[in-house]
Amino acid sequence: MLNGLEIALCVLALLVALSLRPWRMLDGPLLTPALAALALLPWLWLMPQKMPQGLQVQLSGACLLVLVLGWPLAVPVLVGVALVVWLVGVLPPEMVISQLLWVGLAPATLALGIGAGLRRWLPPNLFIYTLGRAFLGTAVAVFAAGVLRELLYRLAGGVALEQALVARGLMAWGDAFLTGMFAAIFVAFVPQWLATWSDARYLRPDQ
Repeated sequence: MLNGLEIALCVLALLVALSLRPWRMLDGPLLTPALAALALLPWLWLMPQKMPQGLQVQLSGACLLVLVLGWPLAVPVLVGVALVVWLVGVLPPEMVISQLLWVGLAPATLALGIGAGLRRWLPPNLFIYTLGRAFLGTAVAVFAAGVLRELLYRLAGGVALEQALVARGLMAWGDAFLTGMFAAIFVAFVPQWLATWSDARYLRPDQ
């Protein structure tokens, strides 16, 4: 039952993203980071398969992808990442779909909502973008996605919820550190690689 729900949510997210015709954004500087994500992100998702049992560290990278590509383009790229993970790894398709949803699409969608809220309620400031959206926003999105997953799987008979939430919190901060660091680097050196960044908005002369 859970796997059917996960498949339905993944298909829904992909259909919504494709309806926005995200491939139009590849006609420009975003092609390079999109291809880089397809080449590098699968190895991050394959990490739990390469580690001993009990050391299942899982980083997402989905929130950074939303900052770089925007949500509509990030979704099909995440689906491509999951396809590579399935072809290269040893997990069965249902577990890869679960990983796609809870490690990729769920935090990416939550990050989109957090970013929209920050744009609506807070001033357009450089630090709001890097510390608020990239760092703290990623921590909240990844942790919230993990909590939702653990609650659903707990209902189906998963591990102790308290232990799972501690692990999810630690991994969320790891993702937040990486996302915040790369977002700051991209803002400084290659802002054209950030679909969600605007010099006119965040670097206004009157600030």
